[in-house]
Amino acid sequence: MPSDRHEMLPFPLQIQPGLPISEQVVYAVKKAVISGLLKPGSRFPSVRAVSQELRIHPNTAHKAIGVLIDEGLLEVHPGIGTVVGQLPSAPSAKELKLFAGQVERLVVEAKNRRLRLDELQAMIERQWNRLTTR
Repeated sequence: MPSDRHEMLPFPLQIQPGLPISEQVVYAVKKAVISGLLKPGSRFPSVRAVSQELRIHPNTAHKAIGVLIDEGLLEVHPGIGTVVGQLPSAPSAKELKLFAGQVERLVVEAKNRRLRLDELQAMIERQWNRLTTR
């Protein structure tokens, strides 16, 4: 079982059982980028380093890093390696459509659990502020 502390990784990750590890890695890196923990242009560890540090299969690390590259959060520079990319200035129409679906699912779950709109808004605002205070 992987440790909860990963000293060599530039992003925190606590492996949760039952969730695909590659998705957990993608989420942890996204969170680190948007919160400012990982800065654009900073070096990102290799597939080998990520797999060794998390004690996961290299294919799992490769899959996660591939997703992050495809989404533009990581960039590969020959002779330099993988670095953190720039956050996009604005979402594309396709991204907005996908995000609207995620928001709908969040609202359905919140209403299903009988949350009030002000409670959901307060939760979102706390999380938003927590990730943008760096």
